[in-house]
Amino acid sequence: MTQLQTAKARAQALFADLDAAGAAGMTAALARHVTPDWHWRGVAPFHEQTGPEAVSAAFWTPLAEAMPTLHRRQDVFFAGQSDRAAAPGIWVCSMGHLTGLFDHDFLDIPATGRLTWLRYAEFHRVEGDRITESATFIDILSLMHQAGVYPLPPATGSMAIYPGPRTHDGLLTGPHDPAEGIATLELIERMVADLSALNQSGNDRAGIEMLRKSWHDDMSWYGPYGIGATQTLRRYQEQHTFPFRLSLGDKTFNGHVARLAEGNYGAFFGWPNLTNTTKGGFMGLPGAGSPADMRVVDVYRREGDKLAENWVFIDMLHYLQMQGLDVLERNRQLRRISHP
Repeated sequence: MTQLQTAKARAQALFADLDAAGAAGMTAALARHVTPDWHWRGVAPFHEQTGPEAVSAAFWTPLAEAMPTLHRRQDVFFAGQSDRAAAPGIWVCSMGHLTGLFDHDFLDIPATGRLTWLRYAEFHRVEGDRITESATFIDILSLMHQAGVYPLPPATGSMAIYPGPRTHDGLLTGPHDPAEGIATLELIERMVADLSALNQSGNDRAGIEMLRKSWHDDMSWYGPYGIGATQTLRRYQEQHTFPFRLSLGDKTFNGHVARLAEGNYGAFFGWPNLTNTTKGGFMGLPGAGSPADMRVVDVYRREGDKLAENWVFIDMLHYLQMQGLDVLERNRQLRRISHP
């Protein structure tokens, strides 16, 4: 438990320094908390970077230049031990919004001059007193939506500024009963096993009874932009599960880099989690007929013996680019922005 608290303290110190750094201070802020060979994973177009200088140059400095008042508003924060073979150890999970005045273009997405909420989920592996490995997922499609340049057909769910937990208890800064975290992780493990078995069965119209094994009937699901959010198991099936299962074939589960829980919160991410082939119709797009990877984050809140809320991030730009659609390049073409 002491190790978890030490890891949380390191992550919180990093977040505080990033909030105070400004664009000019991002590299130094990162260097105070990470190792020189820090392995960082980011959504497309950032992908994987090594060391604080590279991560700052690729992501944090441009974001802080675009949003000079950038700061973090956390909805979920916890730590846990992950036993995944790819990166075992203690990980810290943070989820919420990076907010600020969007005063300058970012990735050639046009600035609005208005307060903007950029969905994020982060994972940090802490060894000793330094962060050695991280993953930062942001929902770039949500930023494009707020900037008025949303590039995809209408979503099946609702796209909005998503809330944190209904119970307002997602910031687990202090220690928690290990038994609660074990119960949360075991429930997530059972749910993932059920989904994997469903993938292998080929039954894309499974009844709601399978979902009820792990989920409350009035669950809330906050999916990535492009899919959207929904509520209740029946509407979750209608607005996400069935479109996902019926429009995607050859679904293969690749495993997770980290899977952790503390108290009644749990999360995982993969790189990639899933590989599938679009048959047509998913997110209103035609089928590409070739395999594409989904890098996915899931954050969960458990209530009793069932899951009550789920926040999902997918590296959509990477997934779509593997199918031949470069979202950012299309935005540049529409804005008549050329790059040498």
